This record gives sequence, structure tokens and C-alpha cells, in this order.
Amino acid sequence: MLITDVTIEDRPGRAVHVVDGRIAWLGPAGSAPAADRVIAGEGALLTPAFVDAHVHATATGLALSGLDLHSSSSLAAALRQIVDHAAAAPAGIVLGTGWDETGWPEGRGLTRADLDAAVGGRPVYVARVDVHSATVSTGLLDLVPGIAELPGYSPDGRLRLDAHHAARRAAYGAVGPEQRRAAQRATLAAAAALGIGSLHEMAGPEVSGADDLAALLALAAEPAPQVLGYWGELAERGGLDVVHELGLAGAGGDLFCDGAFGSHTAALSEPYTDRPETAGALRFETASLVHHVRACTEARIQAGFHCIGDAAVRQVLDAVGTVVGELGPAAVRACRHRLEHVEMIGGADIARMSDWGMVASIQPAFDAAWGGTAGMYAERLGARAVACNPFADLADAGVALALGSDAPVTPLDPWGGVHAAVDHRTDGAGLRPFDAFDAATHGGRYAARSEHPEGPLAVGAPASLALWETAQTLSAVLGDRARPACRLLLVSGEPLGALP
Repeated sequence: MLITDVTIEDRPGRAVHVVDGRIAWLGPAGSAPAADRVIAGEGALLTPAFVDAHVHATATGLALSGLDLHSSSSLAAALRQIVDHAAAAPAGIVLGTGWDETGWPEGRGLTRADLDAAVGGRPVYVARVDVHSATVSTGLLDLVPGIAELPGYSPDGRLRLDAHHAARRAAYGAVGPEQRRAAQRATLAAAAALGIGSLHEMAGPEVSGADDLAALLALAAEPAPQVLGYWGELAERGGLDVVHELGLAGAGGDLFCDGAFGSHTAALSEPYTDRPETAGALRFETASLVHHVRACTEARIQAGFHCIGDAAVRQVLDAVGTVVGELGPAAVRACRHRLEHVEMIGGADIARMSDWGMVASIQPAFDAAWGGTAGMYAERLGARAVACNPFADLADAGVALALGSDAPVTPLDPWGGVHAAVDHRTDGAGLRPFDAFDAATHGGRYAARSEHPEGPLAVGAPASLALWETAQTLSAVLGDRARPACRLLLVSGEPLGALP
């Protein structure tokens, strides 16, 4: 039901008038034009709706309704959860995510033998919390012929790199269409309840699949947060064809140029502190990235890249720089090419991002969970950990920021993400409160090249608004690190839920 003529009031003295799904007027409530309906906020706070700039909807929904191991405090506890989940659903594949062995008293992660003992011959895929490695059962390995020949395979069932991608494709390929739709709807419902009006879905052949993405986009006909789709596949492999066929926002997102710190697969310029025999791995030749950036820029399509380690960030920026030299900086800036995560980046590369008008799609919850001097990053990277996720340096250099969760890696939690961006575990690396809130609202719209030129609270902008259960001002909410409940969410003028 599109709102055709309504005025929404929040704190005494302020109102927004919505006509045909767009903001038609805003100002003092006493001066508001006549409307068919007035929604009295009774002191509530009205803001732009949040945008989560990096989500995996199907995997998030499966975690919401299925086997979520984020809270497992030990190997034994994780195995108990797996056994209980398998007993409750005695047929089909066992899917789980979120385990993190770094704090487990047993000092190790799950193995193939653990899973086989827990569930017998059933296929099991349980992703580590960073979702760049997983442990699988013998039953799952049997679904992937030739997996033992792929990089990253280990006979103990702990998979990384190409072996992990192959196993994940098989695991999620076993999810039926009804279960898939239910998972996607669960994610959209959870997002709406949190005041998230838009999600950037980071799909790709190694993440979900074109059919999964098409099914998610088809849910746009239902009242739900807006979904903007991205497809992470190189142009030389047909990635732009999918972008055109599905009408996507960009050709990138989770185009995996490397992995993650937790799995020792993020590509570093120097070896890992706790595994000096490896520095991670780059997944593509630079020439392929140059071709991708060139093809996207010539087609005026936004390119995007998953890059976490400094070697991966530098490789992508070298590729972009080559295209800048060929097509000129203006053509590249017009595309707003994106870097996802961009956790380990130095000053010179930050300057390149700024000069070329690139977007940093960042996940503050990563720093909250694993940053600082004693977290997982410090274990993996040593002294380099404190320089990770330099939000303030990026912002000060003029790099556009968009906040996301990377759910299910970390939960959908927009207020938590804003507060984590401010309360960075490294002194001086966090954002100012209003800058963090802007990156979680306007930043996501800017990143998707869908922003209104005057901002999300301007006449003519789509009425994507959230009304919050709090009598506090936005400044006070940010200062108190509050997490108010969402009373009403409008997505381009359409209310999700009953109007008050």
C-alpha cells in the first residue's frame, strides 16, 4: 500500500509530508500542509531508514532459522548443537555457520571426524565465522567429485580456497526452493524490524548463484526492504551478462580477490604472525582485474571487489590505476567502483581510492568482534592488527563510506554497526557519531549510486524512513549508544507493517 498523502510527526515541532511515496515537504509541524492522514510520533525519532551495504540474504535466513554456531563457547558445545539440530531435522543436508575456534578451550576447530561421529553419513557443511573456510563431513565431500585435487583441500575436512568454494556451492545447491524462499523472507523480515530499508545483496557463483539472486529479487513484489543486487564474477567469465540479464546494481561485491584473516586466506604483503609459512593468496591475475575494471568502466557499470589483506587491496588498486591511465580519471570516478571490507590499507592506497572516487564498503562489527591488541586480528597479524579498519583515515581522506554487516558473518544490527564504527578498538581510528550514522544511511544509497542529490531527508527524495521508539534526539541516541526499537518503517513510501 503506497502512502499517497500523509504527514508524519516526530519530536514536537517537526514533521515530514509524504505524497506518492516521496517526501513532498518537511519543516515545523505547525506549518505542515494538509494531509489525508497524520501519524503522531508522540515524541518518537524520525530518521532516514538504514541501508545494510553488504548482506547474503539466503545464508542469513538459514542461520536465523537453523544452525547458528556463533554462540558456541567450545568445540564440545558446537558438536552438541550440531547433534541436536540434526536430530530435529533428520533428513537432508546439515547447514551451519558461525563457529570460531580462537577462544575454544580445546585449542582446535571442528574436523571431518568430529562431524562424521556426530551425524553419521549425512552431508554436513559448517562454515567458520568468516565464511571463507568450513569443515565438512564425508557425506558432503562425496557430493563434490574431484574436490581432493583443488587448492585448499585437507583430508581432515577443513577446507579453504577453491576446495571451500566448491563445497559451499554443493551445500547451498542442496537447499530446495521453498527453504530458500523461507530463508530469504526471514532475512527481509528481520531487516525490516530493525529499520533497514535497503539491502545490498552480494551474490556470485561462489556465494549463492544466479537462481538464488533472481529468486530474491522476485520478492520485490512483496512488501519488504529494497534489495539491490550485485554479482561477483569477472567480466571474462560472463559476469556482465548476469548484471544485464537481472538488472543489477553492479558487477562485484563478493568478487573474491582474497579470503579472510581468520582463515589465513586474506592476501598479505608479509606472512601471518601465527602461521609464518603463509601470507594468504591472491585469487586472480592482475590482468583479469584490469579487464574487469575496463569492461565495467566502458559500460558505466559499477565494479566491486572483496579485498581484505593489503596485498589484495594493492592489486585491485593497481588494476584500477591501469584503467585510469587508459580511460581517464573522470570515467572511473563516474562508476564509483567499490572495495568491500578493505580492512588492511595504507595511506598511499587510501589516497588512490579518494582520487578515483571509490567507495569503501566497511563492516564495523568486524573490528568490534576481532580487533584491538588482544583479539583474533592480533593473533593473526601481530602489531599490524591495530592499523586494520582505518575508518577515520578513510573518512578524512574523503573516501565515501557505506556501512554493512556481511550477515551472516556478523548479525544484522544497524545501530550496533554505527556504534562500533565510533567505538573503534584502536584509539583515533573510529568515526564521529554523525558521520557513522550518515555512512549507515546516506552512505549505502551513495554507494549504490541511488542517492538523492540533496540527501535522504530532502524534498523529492524517496520516503524511506524509520520512526524510532525513543524520546531522545539523534544526538542523544548516538551519545548514549542506544538501540531504539523501530515503530514504523517506510520503504519508498510503502509501510512495512500496520500504520500506527
